[in-house]
Amino acid sequence: MAHRLRLYNIFPILHVLGMIIAVFGLSMLLPLAVSEFSLDSAQRAYDEAVLITLASGVLLWLAGRYWKRELKARDGILLVVLTWTLTPLFAALPLLLYFPQMTFTDAYFETMSGLTTTGATVLSGLDKLPTSINLWRAQLHWLGGLGVIVLVVAVLPLLGVGGRQMYKAETPGPMKDDKLTPRMAETAKGLWQVYILLTLLCITLYWLFGMTLADAVIHAFSVMGLGGFSSHDASFGYFHSLPLELITEMFALLAGLNFAMHFMALRGRSFRPYREDPEIRWFFAYVLGSCLLLGVLLWAQGVYHDFPSALRDASFSVISMATTLGLSTADFGQWPYYSGLWLLFLCSFSTSAGSTGGGIKMLRAVLLYKQVYRELLRLIHPHAQIPIRLGEQVVPNKVIYAVLAFFFVYVASIVSLSFLLSFTGLDVLTAFSAIVACINNTGPGLGQVGPSTTYAVLSDFQTWVCTFAMLLGRLELFTLLVVLTPAFWRR
Repeated sequence: MAHRLRLYNIFPILHVLGMIIAVFGLSMLLPLAVSEFSLDSAQRAYDEAVLITLASGVLLWLAGRYWKRELKARDGILLVVLTWTLTPLFAALPLLLYFPQMTFTDAYFETMSGLTTTGATVLSGLDKLPTSINLWRAQLHWLGGLGVIVLVVAVLPLLGVGGRQMYKAETPGPMKDDKLTPRMAETAKGLWQVYILLTLLCITLYWLFGMTLADAVIHAFSVMGLGGFSSHDASFGYFHSLPLELITEMFALLAGLNFAMHFMALRGRSFRPYREDPEIRWFFAYVLGSCLLLGVLLWAQGVYHDFPSALRDASFSVISMATTLGLSTADFGQWPYYSGLWLLFLCSFSTSAGSTGGGIKMLRAVLLYKQVYRELLRLIHPHAQIPIRLGEQVVPNKVIYAVLAFFFVYVASIVSLSFLLSFTGLDVLTAFSAIVACINNTGPGLGQVGPSTTYAVLSDFQTWVCTFAMLLGRLELFTLLVVLTPAFWRR
């Protein structure tokens, strides 16, 4: 009976899910218009994909319209999981219809990689693809990045795994509310405005400094979503332009920061939110410090003959990987062994909470560091009361415990999925780096999945493991795992 009641409770979710899928179908109109304008060969694929997606969304909306009610916490979690699982299915339709030889596994992997802003690809020959196909791939990054912001604002506070503390009290909107509210929608709207404004500015600068309009839009979508899809097989190295690289680095850093902080700075016309943010100093210290250190090491070891060239490629690679952007100008897989591992380490924690980046986020990393330091102090002063602070706020112990649990699950997921890939015959370096790159939504790994190769070398089973890792990382682990527990489905 309890399971039957839970089944009936799914219908109000279907009502909202149907609207989301229908709106997602409308988003295909942009690449469809580009296809019609350029008279490429993908027009029919988009025509059919739009019709199928819209029809499916309307049917789901009709199925749940008589069960419409306000969503509760459990409903919100299930809605997020269903949305991020089903939208890649519909996003894959243009690829499946345009590439008749493409398997469903590869198409779903490609679109899951797009929407989770991972940027791992199975496609090659990107320079010869229709502009509309490359635009659709990059547009998935942009939509996924937007979705990540909504996920953090609206859903993570419901989980009690440190998500609520990812924003200060000054964050626009009631972050402590236990359900979705109109004010929460206002919060998301404000963040979207900042996101769109930065995207338009990035497109403009790319175009002014030499990109075609199509390339400018594609790469701006990719950068603001912190994905890694490009319209060229050589990735960003295709352009060989220092100004374009600097623009990319600047916007990748902006996208790697908390968008609520951008919103408050713009609204108040003040840099105060940046000065008071507890993550920003750590973020820039690790990222910019790594740029300088790696540049010096590459130059000192003779990988580059002059320091400016070493610093240029090192900086782009560090910023791209640390922010989980994943675009590349050089094959860091050919650099000394430690450099690739350091880049993978950076992508695991560097980005800020509330950004479009992946990984465990800098805020959790800072809390983990402070907890370790507190334990060291307790060895010296066993009876001392040592609070952990973020700025002026004291962090409750329950938040620390939640972050520790999150980190344990994060490490356990990487280890278990890496072993799973290794058992299928992949070498350890490829298996480990593929999982780290996918669960942190970064894209390029090392070995057979390095920046100069694609994930097409993987078998179908290996591809599905990486697909699961991307979804697991994008939904902050617990959002997905809680739905897989029997307790979630009990009344």
